[in-house]
Amino acid sequence: MWEGFPPAKPGMCIGLLGGSFDPAHEGHALITREALKRFGLDEVWWLVSPGNPLKTRGPAPLADRMRHARKVMQHPRVHVTDLEARLGTRYTFQTLAEIMARYPGVRFVWLMGADNLATFHKWESWRSIMGLVPVAVMARPGQRISARMSPAAQVFRRHKIKARAAVSIGRAEPPAWVFVNVPMRDISSTRIRENGDWRVD
Repeated sequence: MWEGFPPAKPGMCIGLLGGSFDPAHEGHALITREALKRFGLDEVWWLVSPGNPLKTRGPAPLADRMRHARKVMQHPRVHVTDLEARLGTRYTFQTLAEIMARYPGVRFVWLMGADNLATFHKWESWRSIMGLVPVAVMARPGQRISARMSPAAQVFRRHKIKARAAVSIGRAEPPAWVFVNVPMRDISSTRIRENGDWRVD
């Protein structure tokens, strides 16, 4: 296995949660634990990105965000990774393609909050992402309606599976996506930064 890449065996189903995690917080940890349960995942990998192409402001240094994320998310079936930096990819589609090429036989599910689905159509190659892996969307406070009515939800409405079948999303052939309501804490990285509560560890 390549240095810094988590081990995985063919047949495993792994959820990928990407983001700047600037900073990681209990809300991220909560949806990760929910994803493990609701989507029948063997593991979840956090993909702590070098930077978000949709954001003009740069995040805190990657090493600091990684260190803090590992304090926030301590679970035997969760890996906090810097795979995007190691792969040298900039966009999610590129990252997914590279990861899938390195892990033949492993099934990946892209995890996102409903707020991401609402703006998913702005992502680079977003239609191609839907064609690569199943997508599992978790509702966050105040984002249910905008996410359900988003361009991406409308374009792929025929590929949506029932929430009661969410546990099988990892075995669905893409394009396939599911939208589930999960208990979440109304907390955001933006609010933490604005409150001045994000200190480098």
